[in-house]
Amino acid sequence: MIDIAGAVRAEAIDEETRDQPEPAHRAAGVGPVAAHYGDPMREQRVLDTGVGLVDRSHRGVVAVPGAERIGWLHTLTSQHLAALAPWQGSELLVLSPHGHVEQHAMVADDGETTWLDTEPGMTGGLLSYLERMRFFSKVDPRDATADHALLSLVGPEAVQAAGTLGVTGLAAPDVLAVPGPKFRAGELPPRPTVLYDVRPLPGGGWARRVALGVDLLVPREAMTQVVDELRGAGVPVAGLWAYEAVRVAARQPRVGVDTDHRTIPAEIGLVASAVHLDKGCYRGQETVARVHNMGRPPRRLVLLHLDGVTTDQPPAAGTPVTLDGRAVGFVGTAVHHHELGQVALAVLKRNVADDAHLLIGETAAAVEV
Repeated sequence: MIDIAGAVRAEAIDEETRDQPEPAHRAAGVGPVAAHYGDPMREQRVLDTGVGLVDRSHRGVVAVPGAERIGWLHTLTSQHLAALAPWQGSELLVLSPHGHVEQHAMVADDGETTWLDTEPGMTGGLLSYLERMRFFSKVDPRDATADHALLSLVGPEAVQAAGTLGVTGLAAPDVLAVPGPKFRAGELPPRPTVLYDVRPLPGGGWARRVALGVDLLVPREAMTQVVDELRGAGVPVAGLWAYEAVRVAARQPRVGVDTDHRTIPAEIGLVASAVHLDKGCYRGQETVARVHNMGRPPRRLVLLHLDGVTTDQPPAAGTPVTLDGRAVGFVGTAVHHHELGQVALAVLKRNVADDAHLLIGETAAAVEV
């Protein structure tokens, strides 16, 4: 999609951006993705009110075939995957022994292979962990990024647009409510905390309905055909800047950008979608259970409104957020939103009041309640 007229590569704007292929993937032929196609604000409005096609083909894709793949992933991750059926999807986390978030992946199973797509730059770490934990299990995880590309139909009309590709009737995500502290054992059903409907695509790959629209995993060799088919049906393209603005407004965190080395799932709202609080033992479970039963994670994810008076340049990820001269958190993703103005996701100490007068450098910031 980088060859479409008006496309501006993300790395041409920021050489250090996370939104570029990993070196190994670039060497294997994975190309750059577009930050925008000439009008980022118009592209945002399209995603908010209709549907647009976003190139996210720089995301890492790990394929896990094998007869024991479902039970094996169930034991290694935070999600209850034991009952995941073919043509269902979910989310999972890999945690450190102390419960800190190391990896986040979206999941889809097609009956033969479980597919995990993850942040660019994190594929190697996820695959390395899985390979170390194989032992004698009948699984064969591999990096499939060079062979498969992720595209996303984003917006309220995404499901209808997927019909262009022969996929109809995708059900909305099925999310379990997060139980209160010290809930009864057995209160949570033994199933993934979120279930995504997954359907096969006629030309190979699959479509998965998620909160922001429909993800499409397609063979990389078929990517141009899929893009042309959707554009021919009137679906416009939108860049990553527009996608990120929609994601930020929806308060969806991005691991590796809106997190640091100390982040735990409860701080950034990933318990509902990626953590089953009543499944068997997995690495980091003790911290997850302790924090949930206490009911007060030490930090929280918030949406900040920036005044934009001193600069119209959004702050970089990792920039400290200060209160009365002391650091109380850090900025994750900061964007220009077509309706909200300059906004950012940030992780703040829990005791920071909602009406606190915060600063990011010289820029004033306020928490959206």
